[in-house]
Amino acid sequence: MSGANKIKTKYIVVTGGVLSGLGKGVAAASIGRLLCSRLKIVPVKLDGYLNTDPGTMNPVEHGEVFVLDDGGEVDMDFGHYERFLTIQGKFGWNLTMGKVFQEILERERRGDFLGKTVQFIPHATNVIKERIYGIGREENADILLIEVGGTVGDLENLFYIEAVRQMRHEVGQENMLFVHLTYVPVPSGVREQKSKPTQQGVKLLNEFGIYPDVVIGRCQEYLDDHIKEKIALFGNVQKECVISGPDVESVYEIPLVYEKEGLSALIHKKLGIYSPPALGEWSQWVSAVKRNNTNPEKVLEIALGGKYTALEDSYASLVESLEHAGAHLGAKVQLRWIETSEIEKGTQTVADALHGVDGLIIPGGFGARGIEGKIQLIRHARENNLPFLGICYGMQLAVVEYARNVCGMEGAHTEEVENPEHPIPHKVICYLPGQKNLTKKGGTMRLGGHDVEIKKDSRAFKIYGNSVRIRERFRHRYEVNPEYVAQLEAAGLIFSGKAPGTPIMQVVELPEHPYFMACQFHPELKSNLLEPAPLFFGLVQAALSRRNVA
Repeated sequence: MSGANKIKTKYIVVTGGVLSGLGKGVAAASIGRLLCSRLKIVPVKLDGYLNTDPGTMNPVEHGEVFVLDDGGEVDMDFGHYERFLTIQGKFGWNLTMGKVFQEILERERRGDFLGKTVQFIPHATNVIKERIYGIGREENADILLIEVGGTVGDLENLFYIEAVRQMRHEVGQENMLFVHLTYVPVPSGVREQKSKPTQQGVKLLNEFGIYPDVVIGRCQEYLDDHIKEKIALFGNVQKECVISGPDVESVYEIPLVYEKEGLSALIHKKLGIYSPPALGEWSQWVSAVKRNNTNPEKVLEIALGGKYTALEDSYASLVESLEHAGAHLGAKVQLRWIETSEIEKGTQTVADALHGVDGLIIPGGFGARGIEGKIQLIRHARENNLPFLGICYGMQLAVVEYARNVCGMEGAHTEEVENPEHPIPHKVICYLPGQKNLTKKGGTMRLGGHDVEIKKDSRAFKIYGNSVRIRERFRHRYEVNPEYVAQLEAAGLIFSGKAPGTPIMQVVELPEHPYFMACQFHPELKSNLLEPAPLFFGLVQAALSRRNVA
């Protein structure tokens, strides 16, 4: 194919076998961490679903929607890529089969195929390859780190598998490395690592014409020597190319494990590159996380009140942000998950839900379910000096709670839940301009990175290192109604951050409260192990102060 990258890009393709949920995204990000000291690593995620992006997918089904600075809504694995590589991802780096088929059909309608029959092969595979090669050229990447979502054998991934097979033929095997992540179980009562699932997974990959260069065995502990030999023999790889992927206390430890197993040297050898890992600072903070997990000096409990609590991955970046802050403050942060619809139904009281916790987070979300439960939790935090952080919807509901219970605006609410038969008397939260009558839901919110003007001498100003302007990531259709801002501020609520040149309120705080902060943006999307998000750092710090006083 003429579209092959002619510059300098080499490719590492990560596939998964046997079963899903093994952590391909973390594995790929960890490989990138080993190589990024001297090389430009660009991650690419290939997703098999027909959605053009995950923006309209239920978080309980799919996990968190990760929002990039450019406004792209992408797979949650991009959170791993950004946190491990300390890069800023781009929407074009996430390819879905929905995007592939959309492009093919648009081309066909334009007549681009000159009357030819449009087929999955070569037309679908050609689009995939064109996109991948194009990213390499546009980014001038040293390494494209390509993660194929799902598992080998999934019908929706077959075109991706065939495309990367063709790519190796086109770019040469010296420029492309296949890493296969698989499962090595220890059956109950046997206490012996079993290689058969890995053998079968590699065999299936072979049937599609791909022969992995490296096999990573996910397992409870490091792979036994004889298991490595067995996998090497039946997987047709050298023993040194069989890498342990043991269970670890923190995902941030995985690059250190891979380095111990010799993976970076192996990649250097096979691809003819040299980029020695720079893991000194990384290792330092990993050690802090491990200390917090195994022998913590301080333990905190933070409550999270949401409606997607059935799947922790719905709030993946938020959970990671608390771990980042805890590592830097020497505290283990435990989460208490509160399903707010249970409070709403009366099956759990607010007092019981928050008993003994050191702080509260109300995260982003949508819709009416569980909303009154969230408002009750916020009121408790405000009235009882409990450190509080509201994010996106959490900020909007903090404003609703304040309007009702401090300003006396009976029936104050968000326009998001308005029933035409029962109009809201005080719409303290309303649609953003241009958002009200949209017929398309996907990709139409106020998305991505936007500047925030910070009021001097506010708590937000101090939290962000005396910065008067910051940049954060947003995902919302609603805002604080500008008509109510003056009334709310007169009652003591401080809007300490807003959009430059517009009346969009973006940070709110209560100055007399130990820590009552809420933001319209999602600070968790920019947090990483080396630089915790300031608002999460502030929350954990305030929770520690509360515990010390208590």
